[in-house]
Amino acid sequence: MALRLITAGESHGPGLTCVVEGLPAGLELDRDAINADMARRQLGHGRGGRMKIERDAAEVTGGVRHGRTLGSPVALQVANRDYANWEERMNPWPVDAEVPEVHLPRPGHADLVGLWKYGHTDVRNVLERASARETAARVAGGALCKAFLAALGVQVRSHVVQIGSVHAPEADGPLALEDFDGVDADPVRCLDGEASRAMVAHINAQRKANESIGGVFEVVAFGLVPGLGSHVSWEERLDGRLAMAICSIQAVKGVAIGDAWDVAGRPGSEAHDEIFFDADEGYHRHTNRAGGLEGGMTTGDPLIARGAMKPLPTLTKPLQSVDVDTHEPAQALRERTDSCTVPAAGVVGEAMVALVLADAYRRKLGGDHIDDVRAALDAYSDRIGWQRAQA
Repeated sequence: MALRLITAGESHGPGLTCVVEGLPAGLELDRDAINADMARRQLGHGRGGRMKIERDAAEVTGGVRHGRTLGSPVALQVANRDYANWEERMNPWPVDAEVPEVHLPRPGHADLVGLWKYGHTDVRNVLERASARETAARVAGGALCKAFLAALGVQVRSHVVQIGSVHAPEADGPLALEDFDGVDADPVRCLDGEASRAMVAHINAQRKANESIGGVFEVVAFGLVPGLGSHVSWEERLDGRLAMAICSIQAVKGVAIGDAWDVAGRPGSEAHDEIFFDADEGYHRHTNRAGGLEGGMTTGDPLIARGAMKPLPTLTKPLQSVDVDTHEPAQALRERTDSCTVPAAGVVGEAMVALVLADAYRRKLGGDHIDDVRAALDAYSDRIGWQRAQA
């Protein structure tokens, strides 16, 4: 049994659609929790005017009855309120008005290559789907995956560790679930107040300079059972699945699991997590440099993954480009944009990590009903002594 998520829709079209296939029947969903995640994706200092227009909410159109999943695909719709301002330009059907084409591809965006690949002449046919607006649908689907994981004792959180050249200090010890209680109240979703203030100031300075700015977010999953994923086949290794999921987020160019880039420069004796055992804790480790994954499988420690996001390619002072109709030099398209979306990208990262982990649980445990899944998890935990080790 696998779990799959697919989205459809364009940035300024009528709306976005998400379909999640593979959830068990009987899973209780909370509409407010789903929409709270939708609102969290719109948070963060540095967002642009679009966020003043949209008030994202997910409407369930299939697969749920009276708040519980049916075992069939779950379909979600997210309306684009801004479509009212774009109806002629983005109508699915022909319109009487003449709609001018866009011929100015942006460096760093899908614009130019998308024209080549799909044979378009209008950049808008590419940029509307390539836009990070699509992640609203992913967050809606990710909220369903989070509900499934929560039913199995798993929680997924995120925070920002870098914006531009400003880094948050490394935590003194491992983060706990309660450390994230106030993260969404922070303007950049950073856990360190001093670093947050510096990040806000940096965003302000770059915005005044007509720049966009990137950074790094970290996603942490708590409560995972050991043994999700597998070492026996490359496509089953959870490291690879997570890297693909996080790198699929628009503008993300790199992924680190645990202390990846740091341990690359250490000797082996300082890179790995030593194993201990006692009657009270069972098998355990004092460090988590591996980020909760060894050999492509979860270890039972918190899973830690980071995504590195480049600055957004739409600039208020556009870069040099070429008009694809005339081939003459021109400035790239200037479209309404954000100056920094790293805080929001962390929420999208949660959704993608939740999707990968939910799929891993479905592949491992199967079950047509959520009670079947819980029973299988209990049986597996008993077999490996995990419940006793964690008591």
